[in-house]
Amino acid sequence: MQSMDWTDVWIAIPAYNEERTIRALAEGALRQCPRVIVVDDGSSDGTAAAMKGLPVCLLRHEINRGKAASLRTAFAYALDRGARCLIAFDGDGQHDPEDAPVLLAAWEQAPERIVIGSRLHDRSQFPSARYHANRFASFWISWAAGHPIADSQSGYRVYPREVMRIALSPRVHSSRFTFESEILIEAAQQGHQTLSVAIAGRYPPNARPSHFRPVVDIAKIVIMVGSRLLRRGMAPLSLWRSLGPAPVLPGRMPSRSWRR
Repeated sequence: MQSMDWTDVWIAIPAYNEERTIRALAEGALRQCPRVIVVDDGSSDGTAAAMKGLPVCLLRHEINRGKAASLRTAFAYALDRGARCLIAFDGDGQHDPEDAPVLLAAWEQAPERIVIGSRLHDRSQFPSARYHANRFASFWISWAAGHPIADSQSGYRVYPREVMRIALSPRVHSSRFTFESEILIEAAQQGHQTLSVAIAGRYPPNARPSHFRPVVDIAKIVIMVGSRLLRRGMAPLSLWRSLGPAPVLPGRMPSRSWRR
């Protein structure tokens, strides 16, 4: 595997009450990239203390403001320091830092795109309710974005510099989990489609329960998407373009070792 160019690449991990998993994830991220941001979103546990002694940039919110606020904080910090892209993944242990080079390699081949780590192919490891909720959300978001998206709810992504700027603009104003979906739609309308790479579905036994609420949060996403589609006359051409299968590039083989 060709070595990756980590110049001006940042990794960001939003974290809210992740003391059981965050240190191992931060250590794994540091093995890939020296520029790691952990955003402690008002945690009431030992999330911040778990970073003691690690050379990460720890950014803290005094109160819990939600994942959207954490990503905005990380985007602004990385952009101010000349980031050309940022790799974001969740702090609950569902994402493996060793997949970061695979996503970065895909992004380097298509640097105008958002690269998404797609889990939905790994259905045997995916809880049934979450699987169907994510498929439902992906249909609507793909429609509004005008191209098929394999796993619109995955938080493992590579965000190019230009997309981070879009996410920080007034054009994207959603909060919490809806924010990540709105980024995909607004970025696509400005010429930044997605590219998916297969990653494993992981549900570590020591992770805390997900903050994602399948019914409530998917409903909020559909309302946001529906509002955007109504403003565009339901965008029938976008629906047509979104109906094909979403291509998913092969990911890391379990036996393969990735090095910087």
